Amino acid sequence: MSVGCMPTIEQADQPAAEALAGAYGHAPLPGGIYASSALPAHPPLPGIAVGHSWPAVAAAYVELTKPRIAILELVVTAAAVYLASWGQFSWSLWWACIIGTGLVAASASSFNMWLERDLDARMPRTSRRPLPAGIISPAAALLFGWVTLLAGLAILAAGTTLLAAALGFLTWLSYVALYTPLKRHSTSNTAIGAVAGALPVLIGWAAVGHTGTLFTAELRLWTLFLVLYIWQFPHFMAIAWLYRRDYTRVGMQMLTVVDPTGHSAGVLALQTAVFFVPLASAPFLSAGAIYLVPAVAIGLAYLWLSYCFFRETTDHNARRLLRGSLVILPAWLLLLLATPLY
Repeated sequence: MSVGCMPTIEQADQPAAEALAGAYGHAPLPGGIYASSALPAHPPLPGIAVGHSWPAVAAAYVELTKPRIAILELVVTAAAVYLASWGQFSWSLWWACIIGTGLVAASASSFNMWLERDLDARMPRTSRRPLPAGIISPAAALLFGWVTLLAGLAILAAGTTLLAAALGFLTWLSYVALYTPLKRHSTSNTAIGAVAGALPVLIGWAAVGHTGTLFTAELRLWTLFLVLYIWQFPHFMAIAWLYRRDYTRVGMQMLTVVDPTGHSAGVLALQTAVFFVPLASAPFLSAGAIYLVPAVAIGLAYLWLSYCFFRETTDHNARRLLRGSLVILPAWLLLLLATPLY
């Protein structure tokens, strides 16, 4: 995300700056910066880089939460709450679950950026993130991460159930303590990250109070969880291919780094898309035939995009798969929510 900054004296014409400094009694400092003996210095506020406006800093804190990922997680959580409600929908519980889960997700993303700030500084795609760009200090990002985590867990515990809060913490742990460090060491990071991405389904379900069904073969619950888990593999293989040069530069152990031909990434995308089709169609067993045709069509569309990526692993096909994945999941969720389940 691009953020603005206030102009500094270094950007001014140096001779003009020196003349102005001499005229008004400013003393030269190293690096061409001038300080006035007549005016007291004002230290910057903790965690905010000098020269950045408040709107820029606010935007940087929003970026620290990775809002696009957070929105996806919240959509899935909201769908889980709705499906688990069985017609007993509560707005207060829904909002508590959404806000609590959103804060936990924001914390996880903040810790992810804090842990990877050295790598982000070396990749063109991420070099302008808040930490490598110097808009937010590492200490401020760490504090922000802890505050949002504790606030999110407290809201989940007080506004929903203790199990939902525990699952929120498990999601945070799997993303921060497992997925993030694994990216430096093993290609299994994608499988672990997909678990973290699917766990909000269980948070939403547990928030409603259906704790017993978490350990049973509840069709709607586990279909939603498994669909979200499987959906992530083609989605992330497309991302891994598009940014393979960045990942190679910093040594991240993505499948497209270990196998730069892209064949392994294409195979994994296709294999998981094959499973997506029957999983997306599974609610047919309780929803009836009206659900089956559109569900199969959505699944086959994802399979086709994944097959094209497997057949010819190119940037063009990767972008098609990535963009298609961002349409396919919401389309399937809307179908699931709109179809009466018995």
